[in-house]
Amino acid sequence: MRDRCNRRCDQSTAGPGRLIGRVQEIAQMDSFLARIRTAQGGTLVLSGAPGIGKSALLDHAATRSRICGMGLLRATGSQFEAEISYAALHQLLHPRLDELLQLTPHFADALKSALGLAAGQPPAPLLAANAILAFLRQMSQERPLLLIIDDLPWLDRASERVLGIVSRRLTGLPVGLIAACRTNEAPGFDQSDIPVLDVQPLSEEAAAELLRNRYPAMKPRVTRRLLDTALGNPLALLELPVSLGDLAHTPAGALPAALPLTRRLQRAFACRVQALPQPVYELLLLAALDGTGDLSLLRAIAADHQATGLGPAESAGLVHTDDSAARLAFRHPLIRSAVVDLSSSQQRRQAHADLATLLTDEPERHAWHLAEAADRPDENVAALLHQVAIASLRRGDSVGALTQLLRAAELSPIGKGRSRRLAEAAYLATVVTGDLHDAPRLLEQARHAQPGPFDVPSLAGARACQLLHADGDLDTAHRLLATALNELEDPTRADDVLVIEGLFILLMVCFVGGRADLWPPFLAAVDRLRPRPPELLAILSRTLSDPVRLAPGMLIRVDAAIAALDQEANSARIVRTGMALAYLDRLSHCREPLQRVIQDGREGRAVTSAVEALFLLAQDAFHTGRWEEAQELVDEGLKLCDVHGYDLLSWPGRLTDALLAAARGNYEHAIDTAHAMDTWARSRRAGIVTAFASRVQTLTALSRADYETAYRHAAAISPPGILAPYAPQALWVFFDLIEAALHTGRRTEAAAHLTAAQDLDLGRLSPRLRLIVLAGATLTGLDTDTTLLEAAIREPGNDRWPFDLARIQLTYGSHLRRAKRTTDARRHLAQAAQVFQQLQATPWAGRAERELRATGITISTAATGPAALTPQQLQIAQLAAAGHTNKQIAVRLFLSPRTVSTHLYQVFPKLGITSRAALRDALANPPDPHPR
Repeated sequence: MRDRCNRRCDQSTAGPGRLIGRVQEIAQMDSFLARIRTAQGGTLVLSGAPGIGKSALLDHAATRSRICGMGLLRATGSQFEAEISYAALHQLLHPRLDELLQLTPHFADALKSALGLAAGQPPAPLLAANAILAFLRQMSQERPLLLIIDDLPWLDRASERVLGIVSRRLTGLPVGLIAACRTNEAPGFDQSDIPVLDVQPLSEEAAAELLRNRYPAMKPRVTRRLLDTALGNPLALLELPVSLGDLAHTPAGALPAALPLTRRLQRAFACRVQALPQPVYELLLLAALDGTGDLSLLRAIAADHQATGLGPAESAGLVHTDDSAARLAFRHPLIRSAVVDLSSSQQRRQAHADLATLLTDEPERHAWHLAEAADRPDENVAALLHQVAIASLRRGDSVGALTQLLRAAELSPIGKGRSRRLAEAAYLATVVTGDLHDAPRLLEQARHAQPGPFDVPSLAGARACQLLHADGDLDTAHRLLATALNELEDPTRADDVLVIEGLFILLMVCFVGGRADLWPPFLAAVDRLRPRPPELLAILSRTLSDPVRLAPGMLIRVDAAIAALDQEANSARIVRTGMALAYLDRLSHCREPLQRVIQDGREGRAVTSAVEALFLLAQDAFHTGRWEEAQELVDEGLKLCDVHGYDLLSWPGRLTDALLAAARGNYEHAIDTAHAMDTWARSRRAGIVTAFASRVQTLTALSRADYETAYRHAAAISPPGILAPYAPQALWVFFDLIEAALHTGRRTEAAAHLTAAQDLDLGRLSPRLRLIVLAGATLTGLDTDTTLLEAAIREPGNDRWPFDLARIQLTYGSHLRRAKRTTDARRHLAQAAQVFQQLQATPWAGRAERELRATGITISTAATGPAALTPQQLQIAQLAAAGHTNKQIAVRLFLSPRTVSTHLYQVFPKLGITSRAALRDALANPPDPHPR
C-alpha cells in the first residue's frame, strides 16, 4: 500500500492549486512530504507574521498529501479552548478515535483518560506521548501519515507539552508533523532542534500577480496603493479590496489617506461577517466559541435549530469545511475574533449554553461552557469549575487552573465559597505562577467576600504564604497557619486539600525559621493525619527537619519518590521532591524533571516553581563541579526573582552565587552577600538564611586560609561534637569545621565532631558523606588505618563531587607529607591541584601547589598574560581595560554583572596584577614567558 502511495504521488503532475510567489516554500514542503513517504519522518515548523500565508501552505501540504495517498490529521489551536487540557489532542485524533481499541490496554487507557473518553487519572506527559507515538505507528502501517497543526500558540498547555515530546520522536517513522505559528510567538515546543521555514512576505511582483488574478478589474492606481499598504502580506492583499467595496473601483486619491493594516483587516472581517444571514452567523458564533472545528457538532446544532448550515460563510471565504474529516476551519484567527466581537453578551451566553448541553459527556468542556453561559452567581457551576481547576493543577496546568479558579470565584455567591476560591487563586499565584504582585488584591477581595474575622483557613493559608514570600514575616505566618489548622472541623483528614496545603506552607515556615520551637506543632499535626500523611509531606517533614537522624526506611522512601518523578506532571510536587533530596546528595537523580519545571516557567506558566528548580539545579551543579552551568542557572533565577518580587525565594540562589565567588577568590562579593543575608535574616529570625550566611563566611575564610574565622562561622551552624536537629546546613559544613579545628589546634573538638557523626552513622546517607567521615577519621587520628580512605578516594563515582574530593585530597596530602609519606602525598596533591585549576578555584589551586613544592616538586609556572585567559575572560578583560563597567560589559556579552565580576577576579592573578587599573598595561605588555 505504501509503495502504491509513493507511485501515485510521483506520477501526479497536476498537484494542488498553485500558490503565487511560493516556489521555494512549496519545494521545501514537497521535500518534507517525500521524506515522510520514505519513512524518514520528522517535524517542520512554519513561522511568519499574521496573514503571511502559513495556513495556505498547510492547505497545500494537506492537498498534496491526499494526492500522494497519505493519511491526514489536522488540528488548530483555539483561543477559546486554550484553557481546556488535551483539547487540541482530542481535535487532532478525533477522526481516528475508533481505532484506539487496537492499542495495548496500557496505552489505550492512557489516551482515553487524557481525551476525556473514560474516567481516571490523566496520564503523565511522557506516558501520553508514548501512547500517541504507538497510535501514530499503528495508523501509519498501511500508509504514511501527515499531522498538521495550525496556531501553535493557542494550543492548550497539556496538548502542547505532549506534542512537543512527540515532535522530537518521529524520525524513522512514516509520520510527519507540520505546524505553524506567528513570528515572535513562542510555539508549543522549542524550535532549537526543529527545522523552521520562515515564511516571508511576497515580493512585489508576486503580490501584484496575486491581486491581478483575484481582482482582474482593479484599477492600476488602486493596485499600487494596496501594494504599498500591504507590503507583501497575502491576507491583507486579499481582504483589503473586500473591505474597500466600491471604493476599490475609484481612483487611488479617493481612498482614505491612511490605511492602517490591522484596523483595515479587522474592519474587513467585521463587514464580511455582518453580511451573513442571522442563522448562519449564529452557527458561525458557535463554531468560534467551540473552537475545536468539530463539524459534526455544528451540524447537530444546525439540525436542532433548523438552520441552513455554513454554506454562505464558506462562499464568503470565512471558513473552510472538510467533509471527509468532518472538520471546519476559519481562514484566519482574526475572523474568529471578529465573529465573537460582533456578538452581544446575550448571544455569547446562549451559544455557550447550547455547547454545554451537547458536551455533557466531556466534563471539563461542559463545565467551562456552563461557566461562560452564566450571567449571575451560581454555586453549582462554580463548584464544577472548581473541580476542573483542581484537575488542571494535578496535570500540571497551573495557569489554566488559576484562570478557572478566578472564573469560579466570579460565579460564587458572596460567602465562604467565593472567599475560598479567591484565596486559593492567591495561593496559586504566589507559590506557582509567579503572580506575587496580584496576591494582595486577590486576598483583599477574599476578605470582603467573607465578612467577619480573618480566620477562614484557606484565607489564612494564602495570607501566610504571601507573607512568607513577600515580607518574610515568619512568626506571623506561623501563627496564622497554626491557628487556622487548629480551627478546622477535622484537622486530621489526610484527604482534605486545605489541611495538606496548609501543612506544606507551615513546613516551609518551619524550615526557613530554622528554630527548634517552630517544628513541634507542625510535626504533631503531620503525625495525627489519618489514615496516614501524604507520602511527600511525610518525607519532607523528616528530611528538612532532621536529615541526620533519618531512619533507613525513610531513605528507601526517598529513593522511591525519586523514581516516581518520571511520571509526575505537577511542578510543585517535582520541586518539593527536589527539596526533600537537597541534603541527601540525590539532586542529580532528578535533573530531568526539574529541567521540565524550568522549561514550563520559561514558557510563562509555573514561574515560582521554575525559580526553585533553577536554584536546586544550581546547587547540584555547584556540588558536582559544573560551575559555569551553576552560575548561569543562578543568574536566570535571580532575574526572575527581581522581576516578580520574590525576596525569600532568592536566598538559595544567592547562596550558590556567593559560594562560587568564595571558592574562586571573589571574596568581596561573597562577604557582601553574607552580610546582606545576615541583615535580612536577623530581623525576621530566619534561621536558615542566617545559616546560609555562616556557610558563605566559612568557605570564604577557608579559601583565604583564615581558619580561626572559618571555625567560628562553622561552629555557629552546629557546635563541635553536635549535629543539631533543625540545622540541615550542618551537613554541608561538617568537613569545614573539622578542617578549621585541626588548623587552629582544636583536635579535641575535631575528634568530638567526628565521633558524633560516627555515632549517627552519617555515612549511610550518601557516598559523599561516607567519604568525608572516613577523611575526618584519618585526619583526627581516630583511625590510623588509611586503607578505607584510600579505597573511598578511588571508588568509582566519588568524583561526582570534585570540589569536596579535591579538598579532601589536599588536606590528606598535607597530612601524608607531614608523616613523611612523600610519594603518596604528591599523588593526592597533584590530583587536587588539577581539579582546582579546572574549576578555576584559584585560592585552592595555589594552596595545593604550595604543598607540592613542600614535597620537593618544582611547579612549572603556568602560562601568564593574555595567553593564559579563556576567550571569554580575554573579551571581558579587554572591555574592562577600555573603561567599561561590569554592568556595561554584562549587557554587551549577555551575562550578569556577577559573572563578569567573577571572571575578572580570575583574570587578575593570571595577568599578575591586583587591580583593574593595571589591566591596560598587562594586556598591552605581556610578561616574557621565558625569563632568564
